[in-house]
Amino acid sequence: MNTREQYKRVVKFGSAAVILLIEVGLYWALWQFYLNTIIEERFWRRGIWLLAALYGVLLIFFLQTYGGLKIGYLKRGNIIYSHILSLVIVNIIGYLILALVDKKFHSPTSFILLTLIDGIIVFAWVFLFQWIYGVLFPPRRLLIVYGERPVFSIMEKIGARDDKYIICDDISIDVGIEKIMKKAEEFEGIVLGDIPSHERNLILKKCYDASIRVYMIPKISDILIRSSTNLNLFDTPILLSRNEGLQVDQMIVKRCIDIVVSVIGIIFSLPLFVMFGAAIHLTDRGPIFYKQTRLTLNGKLFEIYKFRTMRVDAEKDGIARLAGDVDDRITTVGKVLRATRMDELPQLFNIIKGDMSLVGPRPERPEIAKEYMKELPEFSMRLKMKAGLTGYAQVHGKYNTTPYDKLKLDLHYIRNYSIWMDLVLIVLTPKVLFMKESTEGVGEGETNANSKEK
Repeated sequence: MNTREQYKRVVKFGSAAVILLIEVGLYWALWQFYLNTIIEERFWRRGIWLLAALYGVLLIFFLQTYGGLKIGYLKRGNIIYSHILSLVIVNIIGYLILALVDKKFHSPTSFILLTLIDGIIVFAWVFLFQWIYGVLFPPRRLLIVYGERPVFSIMEKIGARDDKYIICDDISIDVGIEKIMKKAEEFEGIVLGDIPSHERNLILKKCYDASIRVYMIPKISDILIRSSTNLNLFDTPILLSRNEGLQVDQMIVKRCIDIVVSVIGIIFSLPLFVMFGAAIHLTDRGPIFYKQTRLTLNGKLFEIYKFRTMRVDAEKDGIARLAGDVDDRITTVGKVLRATRMDELPQLFNIIKGDMSLVGPRPERPEIAKEYMKELPEFSMRLKMKAGLTGYAQVHGKYNTTPYDKLKLDLHYIRNYSIWMDLVLIVLTPKVLFMKESTEGVGEGETNANSKEK
């Protein structure tokens, strides 16, 4: 075991403490030396410290939610993007607090300058501490164990993080567990692909005994087991998998949040409806909105509303297909709407109608879902929850995430549902709006994401 491993938390905590102290200190200095001189009733010292503490709490919340402090975990660009997005939101809140305190709106110049200075410091901080982390904790050398199912997808994903992991070798489960364990001693961890449960469990136990780190790709049954309740009624541990939907109180609270947020969202986005509607109509004189049949709770069909982003005759051949990376069916305005996911905005009306919720599995087209279920019958498990405008798979996955992985992400949400998780996912959604990998389409010639696994 690398003796430096025990210091990882210290390095991460130290890096977070440094940047937070600087950013909160700059906000405190802004109030102490400038804002306190332009407001009508000046704050005493404790008042400024209280404002700085509130600023720090908000900053920590958004940074933790978006991942702006995850040195050594996220990519450098992702950390910078997440951190600056958090700063923009918190500084906007800070400006509104100033307006409330002084009962009028001041020039936002000071907060814009604060954000710019913070941004420059964040760039330097990320580059410095990512470099320090990389020196202290070099990429982990891994061995991947595979079965009948191809592991190209997971190898590609792990390979994209060569700053954290290096897949040095692979070995088939068919060679036997003893050979695999002997081979594993040469590496700093192993990745267990989609191998039979019996063999996987034996390897997992042996790795535990040998203190070998294991990265395991969960099966659907693993997610169901992991989210079960531990009962202590007997002297033998028992796991209870309730397999039920939401409780009545959860449904009531979720529906209330859906209605309130959707109504507020429609009111504030009315200018966008007018602007996007005019742009779509002027492009080709076609309809502004587009309706499409989708699946929601218990397989119920409904008509989803979207801003039209494709030509009117986009599916004149009658074949349902996902949008591709290069798709000539998408209009110029449609590219912008899809890149920012603004084409989904009219679904606020679906939420008010009760067809959808703010958070839940994204509604799939019946034709495409039918194709998925030919190879993955469990795909229908996503229908145990009402379809959502955003969801766990949308925040943590991609537009072209494979159906198998999408199902596992959605099941994680369904099985671990809470109002708090909904609120966190709503807060996280703005982060993925401008991330290209979250909106990229399937490859050329593919009609759905299933072909990525073949």
